Amino acid sequence: MFQHTPISRKFTIQDRIVVFYGNCLDLLRSIPDNTLQLVVTSPPYNIGKEYEKKLDLKKYIAQQADVIAECVRALSDRGSICWQVGNYVDNGAIVPLDTVLYPVFHDLGLKMRNRIIWHFEHGLHCSRRLSGRYETIIWFTKTQEYVFNLDPIRVPQKYPGKKYFKGPKAGQYSCNPLGKNPGDLWIIPNVKSNHIEKTDHPCQFPVELVERLVLSLSNEDDWVLDPFLGAGTSIVAAIRHNRKGAGAETVTKYVDISLGRIQQEIAGVLKTRPMNRPVYDPEEAGNSLRLPPWDKQQSDTQMKLLEMLDEYDIK
Repeated sequence: MFQHTPISRKFTIQDRIVVFYGNCLDLLRSIPDNTLQLVVTSPPYNIGKEYEKKLDLKKYIAQQADVIAECVRALSDRGSICWQVGNYVDNGAIVPLDTVLYPVFHDLGLKMRNRIIWHFEHGLHCSRRLSGRYETIIWFTKTQEYVFNLDPIRVPQKYPGKKYFKGPKAGQYSCNPLGKNPGDLWIIPNVKSNHIEKTDHPCQFPVELVERLVLSLSNEDDWVLDPFLGAGTSIVAAIRHNRKGAGAETVTKYVDISLGRIQQEIAGVLKTRPMNRPVYDPEEAGNSLRLPPWDKQQSDTQMKLLEMLDEYDIK
């Protein structure tokens, strides 16, 4: 379908893939009203990464509000917006960005459908608070009549042999044979140094995270937009499932990464972590690093303590 599709640098309805080099507001203003089915992005968190300038929080929220307002204008009545964010950190204190951005969406008339928790196992280790191991995806719709396809994102049943034990369906299987609803807690590995998808982008999110959103909240040939394109993940997920993808990026290095990954996806050679692959369990895999080097020493110490207790008559 996409094998000979050109990658356009500006938006027109006739295109299928758009990578815009510049400010996302300029891209959004070129998109007609009610065009987009899904807006999915992970914007800068205002924490001073190499691709952003740290701003006063109020100014950051105002900038985000301008982008969100344009996304809402360009969104179809059956469309969805998914904003994936973490925490803004100010002098050691955290501000959950989903909480401060919620009023922006609400004031634009959008309805929140889910606050999805994305849990992962690896990240920076904090010394004066618990280490952060999740981010959130806040999902909003423009109207009550929104696209939601559950079947493509179902996950395996935990107890597929479970049956009704009473009532008119007694003895019949109670589970949906296609799988269960994945719920609002998603356990998906984040893209770190040993991840198959890792590029030079410091805050890249995994393709399978976006795939779930693309499959459930859009249909084939719909437009999927990422206003903060980064490493091109959203467009990769879109064209993988026969959607049209567009995105904007201001950093030349990341534009080049996006173009390279999109071209690899079109050619069918981009390596990604398969959607719904179970999370790696090092203990089940017999990884030797799971054996604590201090176990033997602790066991010997505990045995000596027990031997000492035997010398006393303890009642």
